[in-house]
Amino acid sequence: DEMPRIVVRRGGAQDVRFLRDMLHHAYYWKERAPDAGPGPVALYVKAWGRPGDTAVIAIDDGFPVGAAWYRLFERDTPGYGFVDERTPELAIAVVPNARGKGVGSKLLDTLLGRARGDGYRTVSLSVDRANAGAIELYRRHGFERVAEDDDSVTMLARLDPTTEGKDTA
Repeated sequence: DEMPRIVVRRGGAQDVRFLRDMLHHAYYWKERAPDAGPGPVALYVKAWGRPGDTAVIAIDDGFPVGAAWYRLFERDTPGYGFVDERTPELAIAVVPNARGKGVGSKLLDTLLGRARGDGYRTVSLSVDRANAGAIELYRRHGFERVAEDDDSVTMLARLDPTTEGKDTA
C-alpha cells in the first residue's frame, strides 16, 4: 500500500469545471441544510480568473483527485469564512476515494505557500463544525478558530513570511 505519488500543479481557467465539481464535496454540509436556500457556494468559482484567484490541483496517475483554491471576497458578497476584504478565503476538497492519503495536506501546504509568496498575511476558511478530521488538519497547518455558528467554524491562519509556517510557540 505505497503512498500515491501526488503531483500538485497550478490551476487555471481550464480547471473551473473541476473546481465546480469539487465545491459540492467542499460544501455538501451547507448544501444539505434544508432551510439554507441558495447560498454563496457558487461565489467560490463564479467568474473565475479575477485578481487574487489562485488554485492548485492534485493529480494522481493523471487524474485530478483534489483541489484547493482561494479568492478574495467583498464585504457585501462574502464567502462563508469571510474575515475581511484583504484575507483570501480558502476552499479545499479531495475526491472520496483519495481521502486519508495526505492529498489535502499536500494541497494545503502548496496553497499556503502560494498565499505567503503572493504577500497575503492571513487566509481564512469555513468548515463544518462536525468535521473533526478537517478541523484538526487545518489546526496542524496553523489555522485557529476565530468564529463559529450553528453549523460551521471559521478559521484563520496567520502567514508569517519569516517562519514558513512552522510552529514557533
